[in-house]
Amino acid sequence: MRIVNPFKFGTDPWDPTHRFETSWFLPPFVLFVLRSLMSLYAFITLLFNIGYECQVDGCWEAGNNFSYFTVLTYWGIAFYLAFAAIHTFIYARTGVALLDKWPRPLQALHALLFTTVTTFPFLVTIVYWGILYSYGSAWFPTVYSGWSNVSQHALNSLFALFEIGASRVSPAPWIHALWLVVIMALYLALAYVTRATKGFYTYSFLDPGVVHSLVAAYICGIAVGTVVVFVVARYLVWGRQWLVEVKLRRQGKFAGPQRETLSYELAERGQEDSNTIVIK
Repeated sequence: MRIVNPFKFGTDPWDPTHRFETSWFLPPFVLFVLRSLMSLYAFITLLFNIGYECQVDGCWEAGNNFSYFTVLTYWGIAFYLAFAAIHTFIYARTGVALLDKWPRPLQALHALLFTTVTTFPFLVTIVYWGILYSYGSAWFPTVYSGWSNVSQHALNSLFALFEIGASRVSPAPWIHALWLVVIMALYLALAYVTRATKGFYTYSFLDPGVVHSLVAAYICGIAVGTVVVFVVARYLVWGRQWLVEVKLRRQGKFAGPQRETLSYELAERGQEDSNTIVIK
């Protein structure tokens, strides 16, 4: 069994058919508009929340939001969609993707960011509605709290489903599962740094005074859940790619002629690289 170096970026051609900038059924300009609108909505939600809480509870309380995994992942969604929209727009205008000109480490980080925004939102949604939601069968007490929580704990997964179903991005490399766990471990460290410096736990299941010895079980469960959600999301991407490209034989909507690059990728089909992963 070959051990993959988690720090290896690869030397093969990067995304020769512009999978990160195209959709299998949406023209590039339409994909740009939709990604821009979703990114704009996410940024408006985040900034409005900061302004509202700063006005109501004080800016110190508003600053505490940056300790919550939900908020951090939502910032990740907003920035990914913003950069994806920029790359899509430039590709739609010129036929050349700006991402293709980036250094290989930044390209790899963009791919990892895609993996996070198609994995973490589902985890956030499941944990919030399954564990943290505290109103029982009732709805939120205010319009603001309802809108804010639905935006961050429901629409986040809708944005992730859009990227999984509408884009042409290939399944993530398996090594990304390791990096997702590393990111979760770093967040766990942030949560306890927050407790030490600000005096509160971001989530009740991290508080030994509330769940006692089950803290370890919750932490392990979140780690396992992260990997499980990653695997499910990865196979959803694979399923879309198989259905669209193998069964329906639809390669995508491109900006300008793509014969040369498409022929290249079809010739390379069956070989693993950093962007096109074929599950055997």
